Amino acid sequence: MASEEELFASVDALLNEEPHLPPPAERARLREAAGITQARLAAALKTTTQSVKNWENGRSEPKSPRLDAYQRLLNGWAAKYPAPGTAPTASVAASAPAASTEPAASRVETADDPQAPAVPAAASVRPAFRTAAPSRRPATKKAVQPAADPRFPHGPLAVLDGDGCAYGVDGIVLDCPATTVPELVGWTLRESGLGAPKLNRYGKDSDPLIVLTAAAAVKLGLPQCLEGHEQRRSLRLPEDHPVVKHVVQAKWRLTQRGFGPWARIYRKAQGRDRQCVQLAILSWDALDERSWPGVAEMEPADIARVLGVYAQRVITPRGSTAVSGLELMTALRPPTRAVRDEATGNWVPGHNPGSLGTEPMDPAPPEATPEHPVVVDSGWTGGFLNEEAYQWVRPVGLLTDEECTLPYAVGLDLNTAFLAAAARLVVGLSAPDHFVGPKFNPKIPGSWLVDLSHVEVDPRLPSPFTPDGTRPTGPAWYQTHTVAYAQELGYNVAPIEGYLRRETGAYLDPWHDRLKTAYVDTLADLGVTRDLDDRTFLEAMERHKDVDPALAAVLAAIKATVKGGIGKLRERPQGKRYKEGERWPALQRPTWRPDIRAAVISKARINMHRKLTNMAKMTGLYPLAVLSDCVVYPSPGDSPLDFLPYASSGKPQPGGFRLGPTPGLAKLEGVQSMLWAVDVMEQGYNPARHIKGGDAVLDEGE
Repeated sequence: MASEEELFASVDALLNEEPHLPPPAERARLREAAGITQARLAAALKTTTQSVKNWENGRSEPKSPRLDAYQRLLNGWAAKYPAPGTAPTASVAASAPAASTEPAASRVETADDPQAPAVPAAASVRPAFRTAAPSRRPATKKAVQPAADPRFPHGPLAVLDGDGCAYGVDGIVLDCPATTVPELVGWTLRESGLGAPKLNRYGKDSDPLIVLTAAAAVKLGLPQCLEGHEQRRSLRLPEDHPVVKHVVQAKWRLTQRGFGPWARIYRKAQGRDRQCVQLAILSWDALDERSWPGVAEMEPADIARVLGVYAQRVITPRGSTAVSGLELMTALRPPTRAVRDEATGNWVPGHNPGSLGTEPMDPAPPEATPEHPVVVDSGWTGGFLNEEAYQWVRPVGLLTDEECTLPYAVGLDLNTAFLAAAARLVVGLSAPDHFVGPKFNPKIPGSWLVDLSHVEVDPRLPSPFTPDGTRPTGPAWYQTHTVAYAQELGYNVAPIEGYLRRETGAYLDPWHDRLKTAYVDTLADLGVTRDLDDRTFLEAMERHKDVDPALAAVLAAIKATVKGGIGKLRERPQGKRYKEGERWPALQRPTWRPDIRAAVISKARINMHRKLTNMAKMTGLYPLAVLSDCVVYPSPGDSPLDFLPYASSGKPQPGGFRLGPTPGLAKLEGVQSMLWAVDVMEQGYNPARHIKGGDAVLDEGE
């Protein structure tokens, strides 16, 4: 048996070993959580940016003394920014804000931006809570995770029912005594412990969300449904409604949206304390059936579970999924950060590099919509970008006898094609500059006037340059990716004009990364994982919606967030009273950026055409139709496995369509007979829209 001296010597040897760093992926996560670039970290450690990159992808490790300094830094970051699902250390939770050497973003927020309140410390004002009542259908859930932020012990949201029970995440039920809307707002801010921490160190905490059932709405004095033509048309209560008047009398404010399905009630911030509550009223169609299938009809505990998973993986909902998709962009790329004023030494709000800033930016005339003031005021007649998703059907006369004798038409759908296109997408961050006769550069985002009518494409394929697949007939405006694809095909391009942007960046990268992770993780929870072979993947996709309807609804909401968020980048004016040339509310946002929307859709359409071309080369098959991210092929069998290209090893051939659960890969959309497809085409309809056996929703990224 070892002696005490031998054991102590062994322990001392372990203590004297070189420190062990966390895994490479965790090193990158900690740096990004701290908001530090690789270049800045390299400068602090007196090394090169490439060395930092190597450390974060596992290609190399630092040596002492740099190793010790790097580990000290990572340990400090790990205490400040614990991994999701882990509780922060006691020392961090207890640290006083005054001890910080660098101000938090909340210290420089404007007075109009309310901040999240601290959780009340006194036990007497903490709300009573219990597990869900046995009389209600329990919500299936995973093991309870420890709270990542002690300020919000009860999660991001609650669903309030008419009996005063507020159903939160992880089965918690809070007792809410409020009988009026002002009382509900006060209880939420002071006692509920609801909210969510910011997604970026320079951002803002997510305000608590209270979802009202129909019974809760009536109890608070609200109508069960919006009544009358005017209320339904404007989707809000009139200003003279008793509840609205009561809110105003209590010194609370409503946003410009008024008291509608997603009512936002706030006061000016008091120091660092944010005073803002988001309401969602189920019986006013706050949760659209297309984006949240079946959720509005669920029990309150199940609704809380669905919205809680979405809030954890995406963002706490602040409106429709389209609104949430746009808000997520800003939450992950806040417009400002704290900078030191050299003249006064004070910390003030400054521009956050890589963001879209705080001020709206007018587009170039060809990037705008016809009613935009830039177009109307200037009398612009030079044409517009037409970067939209595919809506193409092959002429029936181009079908061969061999194709018509195949028994099946099989539809493939690309997973979140717009999200895949947003990956590593460089977009313009500054205002457009006009150039005459510029030399084309595929690395510069912008809009180019160029003639692509000379580019030859097989007539059995759609043109890559137009949404309807027809060949261009002369000069037209195109986004950079479209013009670059003409070069990729081996053709010369000679732009006539260009509106180009000097400052660029991958603005959508964190948005893509978060939504991709949310999508893949939710599919995995439904039994569709990355390690499945293609046959097993198809079987899992066929039954995934039945595994857990609540998580299936989350998946649908994630997909709607992608499409809606991209569409919101070019939100059009609404209402009969609008007149061309007037500025509509969306133009006040820095995120009204039709050029970024065009870049995403252009890249998605080019990605689709590249796969169509490769499929034709590898299999000799040509599509019958394409609708956005769905393509229909004639097939000898009723499965994609019957026509997709595979190598002799059984692995998918690169370059064509591949099956899988990640964005950009394909899944089965539907199967019909070839006779059905030809009949639909002869009637002038797109079989890709109906391949599921029902009417599909037009998907243009709006």
